[in-house]
Amino acid sequence: MKGIILAGGSGTRLHPLTLVTSKQLLPVYDKPMIYYSLAILMEADIKDILIISTPLDTPRFQELFKDGSALGLNLSYKVQDAPNGIAEAFILGKEFINDEECALILGDNIFYGDNLREKLQNARENALKGKATVFGYEVKDPERFGVIEFNLENKAISIEEKPLKPKSNFAVTGLYFYPKNVTKLASTIKPSKRNELEITDLNKLYLESNTLYVERLDNSYIWMDAGTIDSLYNASKVIKNLEDNDKLVGCIELISLKKKWINKEEFNKLIMKSSKSSYCDFLFKHIEGEK
Repeated sequence: MKGIILAGGSGTRLHPLTLVTSKQLLPVYDKPMIYYSLAILMEADIKDILIISTPLDTPRFQELFKDGSALGLNLSYKVQDAPNGIAEAFILGKEFINDEECALILGDNIFYGDNLREKLQNARENALKGKATVFGYEVKDPERFGVIEFNLENKAISIEEKPLKPKSNFAVTGLYFYPKNVTKLASTIKPSKRNELEITDLNKLYLESNTLYVERLDNSYIWMDAGTIDSLYNASKVIKNLEDNDKLVGCIELISLKKKWINKEEFNKLIMKSSKSSYCDFLFKHIEGEK
């Protein structure tokens, strides 16, 4: 299974922070924002990952991660010349996907939950069986998102993009799992009024063919879109609170070690680059605690 991180956009809602760097490279507490989305794909056992970003920012991600081999990953990069919509990622990544199942996560989305790994594995299995999975989360401002409507049996019956009158408070988060036909379906989508290839239109195609599963995340889970000044600040506070309680979030080096994609020597070599940081201390603390 393949994975894509869409880390494009100009980050205008975060100016002046993003005038000289990518939004997804800004810190969320002790790690770059993109670590959290990369960690989600890794927890889903996805090692072949394409990072899509702007012409200016793509080299910065390449400098950060190289080819991914130090983490036991196989990373590729692709430029998105303009923000033409989330669904364009599957067209840009056609050769990379190579008609395999594919997961996509937005580079500014952060997820946490004790049973999240199990839900990611279920979504992966759904894709292998020919079904798409999106994750729904209850929000106070659903008009900002794609909104899912459910019937009395809690089955999804419609999805609308940024509706003026939302039919529920359940937003579609920025994490999607799709079966093998995703590139073919994405190529049939027409640009919206915003002149973008909307991910909602892609999800509707799966909904109409009865091959869309909605995984509802209750309030025991955390979902954050760190795309504004306030949400970026709040995300850092949430991550600090979790780590103060010894919860692991976005620790990509530790995930690789636990999955045996790298060995202890390779792990040590990775984090010694940050040997004077609190992040390094946090990782070592967990390694020592597991002996």
